[in-house]
Amino acid sequence: MVPGSTHALVRCGWAEANDLLRTYHDREWGQPVTQSRALWEALVLETFQAGLSWNTVLQKRENFRAAFCGFDPHKVAAFTPDDQARLMENTGIIRSRAKIAATIANAQAWLAMHNAGEDFSAFAWGMVHAAQAHERGTGLEAQTPLSGRVAKALKHKGFRFVGSTTAQAWMQAVGMLDGHEAACFCYRGASSRP
Repeated sequence: MVPGSTHALVRCGWAEANDLLRTYHDREWGQPVTQSRALWEALVLETFQAGLSWNTVLQKRENFRAAFCGFDPHKVAAFTPDDQARLMENTGIIRSRAKIAATIANAQAWLAMHNAGEDFSAFAWGMVHAAQAHERGTGLEAQTPLSGRVAKALKHKGFRFVGSTTAQAWMQAVGMLDGHEAACFCYRGASSRP
């Protein structure tokens, strides 16, 4: 309900399935994230979500946080084959060998950028801001030319398991694109992009 109103909030349709999704939608999804480490965390979760429901990932998010050292890319980059084997036995997370290996490789790619003085946030947001001057979309597409370029640029930096659809979902989740439906109370529209 809107404070002082008798009308229920209108949300994106996907967010109405349960309280966990409603809370995530209302408080986090689509809010601009500019801190490099937080952007990497979101990319990890989007990678694990590929082919699955977002609800599944959210239910396991705290388990992922524990398994991946608080989403500290410095620590995850140092994971060994023994750590990968341990993670494959962890029933609290999504046990995908390819996604676990990609998370470690992506931590190493993030760390390589960091060590070279390249800020992950400036890299990602820079591509989006440059594209927004001449590309328009609803933000609701599963993939776009921009998400294809972002995925390609991430792969060029050494990131793995990041295709165009995952890049699009990530950009929506961290507020680079407004993926909210036009009727949603969180919708910003093209004119109010950060």
